[in-house]
Amino acid sequence: MAIPASQRIFLDNNSTTRPLDDVVDLVAEQYRTHYANPGSAHADGRQARRVLEDAREQLASLLGAHPQEVIFTSGGTESINLAIQGFLSGSPGEIVLPAGEHPATLNTIRRLAPRGMKQIQLPLDAGGRIQTEGLLEQNWEHVQLATAILAHNETGVIQDIAPLVEACQKHHIPLHLDCVQAIGKIPFHFHDSGATAVSLAAHKFHGPRGVGALIVKEGARLLPQIAGGHQERGKRAGTEPVALAAGMAQALATAVREQEQRSSQTAALRDRLQKGLQELCSPTVINGNRQHRLPNTLNISFPGLDGEALLISLDLAGISCSLGSACASGSRDPAPVLLAMGCEERVYRSAVRLSLSFLNTKEEIDAAILRISKVVNQQRS
Repeated sequence: MAIPASQRIFLDNNSTTRPLDDVVDLVAEQYRTHYANPGSAHADGRQARRVLEDAREQLASLLGAHPQEVIFTSGGTESINLAIQGFLSGSPGEIVLPAGEHPATLNTIRRLAPRGMKQIQLPLDAGGRIQTEGLLEQNWEHVQLATAILAHNETGVIQDIAPLVEACQKHHIPLHLDCVQAIGKIPFHFHDSGATAVSLAAHKFHGPRGVGALIVKEGARLLPQIAGGHQERGKRAGTEPVALAAGMAQALATAVREQEQRSSQTAALRDRLQKGLQELCSPTVINGNRQHRLPNTLNISFPGLDGEALLISLDLAGISCSLGSACASGSRDPAPVLLAMGCEERVYRSAVRLSLSFLNTKEEIDAAILRISKVVNQQRS
């Protein structure tokens, strides 16, 4: 018997979050009132342009950037594609990146292989953090770009990017950070980060889906990847989504304002979930560095079980979660980041990702512990 929608528990917030009601209302209102093309010269177009530029200024202020450094995109994947392809010269070379990056990064780089672009992968330690020993001493002669996830979408592990920033600055290499999971969950300041560009997506912090941004350091050379008009200062063609941009700015403003409270709340719920599952579902393995991870993310393995079979049973039990990146769903391959961390097969084959938000309640988490433990113990028996 299917679990009624009202009784389902959503623990897949790293794939997407529920947009807040005030964000939905704002987007709807902007669609009704400022529907004109912001590139049009008439009064309606100018009003739409003002809304768009207000959103740009608000995002820049919240993230420690200049408004002219903000490029609106359709989301995180486009932002990552634009950064990786836009910073490359077109000649053969190398791209430095950690092992186990997001499919948006890995598949973009794979498409560049016929052009002579090679990957130089940085190894991860058992906790999923970059091993930076010898980073400054390695050969950077042919490196054209470095890219890395700041907070990993599958494990929640937060990287120490300072060594990578130092190496890139020493060798004058642009550094792109995939901040899609980080922004809205942990503090971030673009100019203080040392990055040349960062990607973000509104739907990861309770904003609307279909809009994101690439923030590019002023003066950095970035080649556009979409042919068309001169929108976004010639860096990203296409009519800008005024209503979605306004919704993204409002969602981020709320996330930044409530960041400390949300982090404390979700971390407490995550730890409650983790403790409950460890007590009722032993043996378990927590994947990823526990001291340096997002407050909302729990990647946990139940050795002896099959992750895909477990996911199906959890869905039937009314638990929405995932095996990892939603962008890699349909693939039976183990999560690359867990392989890069050196996890045993019994661990990476039985891993699931439970990702919370501040909208989850203590009652939901207690119910989730009971439902998940029942499914796990039934499958083990």
